[in-house]
Order: sequence, then C-alpha cells, then structure tokens
Amino acid sequence: MIVSTGTRAVLGAIPGLAEAQPLTHIEALELDEIPEHLLVIGGGYIGVELSQAMRRFGSKVSVIDRDERMMSREDEDVCDGLRRLLEDEGIDILLNTRIKRVSGKSGESVSIVIEQNGAEKTLEGSHVLVAAGRTPNTEGIGLDLAGIEVTDRGYIQVNDRLQTTAPGVWAIGEVAGSPQFTHISVDDFRVVHDNINGVSHATTGRQVPYCLFTDPELARVGLSENEAKARGLPYRLFKVPMEAVLRARTLSETRGFLKALVEADGDRILGFTAFGVGAGEVMSAVQIAIIAGLPYTALRDAVLTHPTLVEGLIPLFSSAASHNAADPKLTNISAA
Repeated sequence: MIVSTGTRAVLGAIPGLAEAQPLTHIEALELDEIPEHLLVIGGGYIGVELSQAMRRFGSKVSVIDRDERMMSREDEDVCDGLRRLLEDEGIDILLNTRIKRVSGKSGESVSIVIEQNGAEKTLEGSHVLVAAGRTPNTEGIGLDLAGIEVTDRGYIQVNDRLQTTAPGVWAIGEVAGSPQFTHISVDDFRVVHDNINGVSHATTGRQVPYCLFTDPELARVGLSENEAKARGLPYRLFKVPMEAVLRARTLSETRGFLKALVEADGDRILGFTAFGVGAGEVMSAVQIAIIAGLPYTALRDAVLTHPTLVEGLIPLFSSAASHNAADPKLTNISAA
C-alpha cells in the first residue's frame, strides 16, 4: 500500500480569514474572471508565481509577507532580484507585515488590516489568495488504526526508503515530508518501486533541484551561499550578469545573473543559481556535471553551441572568483 495524499494550503489563525473563503492555488488556477485587486498572503513560491501571472493578466496585486525579504530562505541577491522584478511590474510588496484581521468575502470585497513597522493600515481588494505554507493531509484518514505514525508536524513518518511504521505501507510525496516538488514525488515513486522489487534505493543524499517559474525564471541546485555559510563551508563564488550571456542579449532578456559556488581547495561545484531567461535549462546542464563529478573547469573549457543560453557557463566559470569569508585563511578578491 502506498499513501500519497499530499498537502493543502494553511489558513492559519488569522481572525476572519477562513470566513472570507480565500483562494488557494487550486481555486486561483480555476478562476473564470480576472481579479480586480488580488491580495496575496505569502511571498514564497506560489505567492510569487501567481502574483506575477495575475498582474500580467491585468489585476492589481498586493503581496503581504511577514518576513523582511520575499523568498527569505534564498540568498540576498536572489530576494532583491525577485522583489525588484515584481515591483517593476507594478506589484505592491509589503514586507515585515503582520495581518491582524480579515473581513469580507473573496470574489466580492475583502479588507485586510495589517501592522507594518508599528503602523496599522487597511488594504482593500476583490480577492484574497492564501499562499503562506502547506500542511499534510493526514487527519481523519485512519493512519492510527493502521499503525502509521506521524511526525510532530503531522507528516507521515518514513525511513530513507519511504517505509512507514506499518509493515507493507509506504508513503511518497509531500505527505511524507519530501521536498514539495513534482519531480521529487516522481523520484519518491521510483524509490518505493525499486525497494518493493528488491532493489535497494534510498532518498539519502539525492539532489533536489528546483525552478521558480517566474519570468525570468529562478533555478537552483546544490548549496546556496546562505547554506554554505551556515555549514561553515568555505567556497569560491563565480558570478556574472545575464548581460554576459550572448544569447540573452540577442533575446533582449538580460535581467538577472548566473552564479556558482566551487569548493575553496578544489574544483568541485557545490551549488549553482540562475536568475534569468531559461534558468531551469541552464541549471540542468550544471546539475548533470555535478552528478558526473566534473570539475568546474570542464564547463569552462567546453565547446558549447553558439549562441545558446548554456554557453553562458563559459563566461561564468571564466570570470574571476571571490572567496567567501567563512574561512579566515581565505583572502577576498574582486568578483567579476
């Protein structure tokens, strides 16, 4: 038996929010009208993608986020780039904001009272979208009767082969606490399929690439700078603007950057981030190189088709690297 019940949007304990019957990403994608003014609660993946989409459809959009930066787990240059992208498209962004109460009904008229930097104000809109986190669909489905234990956050407890605490029962996807991406759910199935058929396959150490499908895209695989610093892991940073990619210039899509982390005392690629046109495809090329154990110099010295976006890896890895300050033995030098 395989459990794959997924997750759902969290409404939280905001007074009046549930009564306002807010949209989640599911209802937002099923709308047959363009919201006059969409109020988005949450500045993560879903909030950012749908905010840009609705704005381009013609809606006025306001994003409310409790953190000081949108996509706050990402590196600062990524957060700043996404914020400027949305602001340039006319989206209002309210950061470091606490929602005090919601009134009205989504689809008709909605008011949200917020507190920002000690001041209180009211936002008026036609629709409200909740994109402030997910919770697993594990309540009331009889898991306890089957002997399936859950974590303190409600996700099904599994081992690295996605076996639950009940014999012969497996869990895959978001309900098992796996990273919330479709491609990871697909890989979860492969893990379970292999183990059921006697092939040892674990989730331990697998790569988790992701792509935020804004325009331009954001894609990353491996470590971010924040993650490397949190681990005290010294690295060399390679970074170039998308203007350095000739194909991006021919497309007149030069917004963003490419950057890569390379180990300080070797040539192994630790992580790669692309914020720009075709970012997901460029990221996949680097991911394959990481899987193959290739040094960054293999990409730097490769003969790549001109003009393509992947060709941008040559100027990226040919640029001067700057060392991070995690290791005092390293000397900072200018980045390209």
